[in-house]
Amino acid sequence: QVQLVESGGGLVATGDSLTLSCAASGSTFSNYRTAWFRQAPGKEREFVGIISGSGAATFYAGSVKGRFTASRDNAKNSVYLRMNSLKPEDTATYYCAAVLGAVLPPSARSRSNPTSYHYWGQGTQVTVAS
Repeated sequence: QVQLVESGGGLVATGDSLTLSCAASGSTFSNYRTAWFRQAPGKEREFVGIISGSGAATFYAGSVKGRFTASRDNAKNSVYLRMNSLKPEDTATYYCAAVLGAVLPPSARSRSNPTSYHYWGQGTQVTVAS
């Protein structure tokens, strides 16, 4: 099992950048592929991006591709989400999620489905002011 704790959220202005962190404990983190999701009030949880256990492979939702970058430091048991050019529509609670298995599945649907992930953090709020 793995426990996840997000941090780094806050209130920023449109166009600003922010980096979220997800700290893991409890298991060998490199064995887990890790994703970021977000959920705005009244909306369904939305896939943001995923990174393989080694960090070599990533995949992003179209809405954030080119603006957000996932990375990881397995020596620190941490995954990061660098968010650039933030927009008001990026406002949400951001969650990291993990599942055992380092390699990204071939199916985009599997990568982006919240039910594919077994471990979740408590979330960190990101608010982008217009």
